[in-house]
Amino acid sequence: MKKRDEIKVIVFDSNGVLFLARGGTYSKAVRGHHSIGIHEYMANKLKVDLDQWFDAIDTAYVKSIEGKIKRDKVVEIISKNLKVSQRKFVSIMKKAYNIHFKKNKELYKIIKKLKKQNYMIGILSDQWHLSKEAILSKRNMKPFEIQVVSCDVGLRKPDIEIYKLLMKRIKKKDKDMKNKEVLFIDNQEWNLKPARKLRMKTILFKDNKQFVKDLKKLGVSV
Repeated sequence: MKKRDEIKVIVFDSNGVLFLARGGTYSKAVRGHHSIGIHEYMANKLKVDLDQWFDAIDTAYVKSIEGKIKRDKVVEIISKNLKVSQRKFVSIMKKAYNIHFKKNKELYKIIKKLKKQNYMIGILSDQWHLSKEAILSKRNMKPFEIQVVSCDVGLRKPDIEIYKLLMKRIKKKDKDMKNKEVLFIDNQEWNLKPARKLRMKTILFKDNKQFVKDLKKLGVSV
């Protein structure tokens, strides 16, 4: 039904897609945060209860995801709230992400194959400054020609403006690119709806096997 060349750009979400919670599934989200496992770990390491942890980070954390606060300021605020040194806080926080998330190596191999087929590859991700540093390292970001990360651009999903920014950056690479030639992959349905409104194609990511099957339905073979 659809020809392969209808899709020219493939854009991935990060947490829950490119990076998976250890154990193979994405950890339960709590109060809008990435992973309850990470937050339990941090509360335990800093010897505070979970509610105290969330109270200490909430405002600065959300502002960080939305790019409304600078990296050093968010570290200063949270460290002060928790009565811990900035250096210790950053060290434990990054360790928490490294412990609780693993790179989806199989998906990265698929991406490598897609690049060899001349697909433009991108990433559209909600991150706060410290999760970006821990997960989206220079090496992990290398495959992505198009990079849109919330804490860098001052927008986050599912605000439709971040999808418009994604398209703007894609069109800087190829001014003739059409929205319908872009495929966006995310593990949350609510993050796919704005992409569809802009006429992008979408895949709801569950696991690598399902993803490859859904790619094939869209005429993309790997």
